[in-house]
Amino acid sequence: MTEVEFLQSYDPAAFPRVAVAVDVVLLSVVEGKLVALLQNREEQPAKGKWALPGGFVREGEGLDDAATRVLAAKAHLERVWLEQLYTFGAPDRDPRMRVVTVAYFALLPERVAREAVEANDGLMLAETDALPPLAFDHADILTTAIARLRGKLDYVPLVFALLPRKFTLRELQHAHEAILGKTFAKPAFRRRMLDQGWIAPTGEFETGTPYRPAELYRRKPGTAPDKD
Repeated sequence: MTEVEFLQSYDPAAFPRVAVAVDVVLLSVVEGKLVALLQNREEQPAKGKWALPGGFVREGEGLDDAATRVLAAKAHLERVWLEQLYTFGAPDRDPRMRVVTVAYFALLPERVAREAVEANDGLMLAETDALPPLAFDHADILTTAIARLRGKLDYVPLVFALLPRKFTLRELQHAHEAILGKTFAKPAFRRRMLDQGWIAPTGEFETGTPYRPAELYRRKPGTAPDKD
């Protein structure tokens, strides 16, 4: 039998139906806390529960395109750097049918995260160590994303996606402390960041502060996701 003949006689209905979805973990640091952007579900199942922004992949649509579309439709976010996280496919993870979801995660500066919530009544920022009950297996997805972020923090410069283009070493330290859930000695932390070679001074200083202005730094080109 040739491949053409095989495909002509192939019956997809002979196999169990499986739907594919995408869910996106959106993390930010707000007031020194690691937070997740959550959406209140307006429809069953799990109506009224908080969940990660997500949706089904459309016919003929790629996974990355689906994740980008979901972010634009449900959080009004565009040009967000996304990383594919993990695939979750427990048979009973969705009561409607067998649904396999491909999870993504993204990091948002505080300003962007706040603006997303202000523009959408059904969104909120929740501290990751004080989450409400989440729909489906979204708590597991979120836990996996946080573990991925923590595991990559020292060797992949993801943290800069949480910061403005110009930032102080204080802001950089607070972001690390929020992600890892621990504090660092200021001199040792700053020395390690400078030795890492990811940042450079701008020669500028912060303004509008009641204390001595701190110098502003920037990430070096090529050391962080470029979709600011």
